[in-house]
Amino acid sequence: MTHRHWDIFCTVIDNYGDIGVTWRLARRLAHDCGREVRLWVDDLDSFARIAPELDPALPQQTLAGIQIRRWPQADFPEDIIPGDVVVEAFGCRLPNRFEEAMAARPAKPVWINLEYLSAEDWTRGCHKLPSPHPQLPLTKHFFFPGFDAASGGLICEDGLIAAREAWQADEEAQRDYWRRRNVPALADHEWKASLFCYENPAAARLLQAWADGPQPVRCLVPEGKAQAAVSGLFDHPLQVGEHAQLGRLTVDVLPMSDQDDYDRLLWSCDFNCVRGEDSLARSQWAARPMLWHIYPQEDEAHLAKLQAFLERYCRGLPEEAAAAICELNLAWNQDGDIATAWRNAARWLPAWRRHAANWQQQLLEGGDLAHRLLQFVAEVSEIG
Repeated sequence: MTHRHWDIFCTVIDNYGDIGVTWRLARRLAHDCGREVRLWVDDLDSFARIAPELDPALPQQTLAGIQIRRWPQADFPEDIIPGDVVVEAFGCRLPNRFEEAMAARPAKPVWINLEYLSAEDWTRGCHKLPSPHPQLPLTKHFFFPGFDAASGGLICEDGLIAAREAWQADEEAQRDYWRRRNVPALADHEWKASLFCYENPAAARLLQAWADGPQPVRCLVPEGKAQAAVSGLFDHPLQVGEHAQLGRLTVDVLPMSDQDDYDRLLWSCDFNCVRGEDSLARSQWAARPMLWHIYPQEDEAHLAKLQAFLERYCRGLPEEAAAAICELNLAWNQDGDIATAWRNAARWLPAWRRHAANWQQQLLEGGDLAHRLLQFVAEVSEIG
């Protein structure tokens, strides 16, 4: 098999998005695509939060058939032979020694800069562009994940959609899941929502709207930054494992889980509030209505990125429904009138749910990110 050996580099900048994406990519390449993957990560403690079987004290180990290496920021090993393909995730700077070792190979590795996910038009012009190294005989190529056939797509494992469909049709499996997560039995007709966000003052107001609403809502909150916002509705900070009630709303704070269990949470809910990049991408495969808390950037550059996604995501919806969904997402990200925006959007939930199912099928036209990445590696090799 050509291009069998892959090196993937990741620096954990903040939260779990960067390592979340690279760990999913490593697993996809190793398990579904038959590649041998070596994953370099600078922060194994953060990595272990989403991969509990990882031992952060070990600088080298094998997990799920993937070689995990601690990436030392100083004194990178001299005896490392680079793989056939090298992926630097999100513009992380490769070690000088590693770049020199890449250049010393008779057959130069295919070098990919896996960029951040975006629906903005400018990314289509930059997707797959080459960038020659200023000193070494190496060329890096930019690869942009995205939401259409002109982009790099999203990671979707073999059999994932069928597994999700089977899960959502299996009520007993879902009841077992809630019992395992220590969530009390759900009441009849209780509507389930997951809440995963950064610090967000709109979160408490959204939950208050659910508490005051006409339908019982069970809100599942993974431990982390959303806890503080949710706790503002109650008279004490909510702890992991705690259950709290306000009006028609019940809140359950869940412990951190691995990636597969988080996927099941998304599949099991009627509505998902997600953040950043990894959970946004995974929420698409859940085929459920979702609300995106985008990572804030200086000069509100993130809002253009949000609007580009919404413009693409809402295509095919009735005009009024699309406007309501956009209004809700903007209120969520700009500290707007989230209660009114929710009421406007909620009446479109049945149409929104149908749209979410159709949308996730559209995303897979042309293959997922790993499939498109392998195709591109083959193209670059033929040219080079």
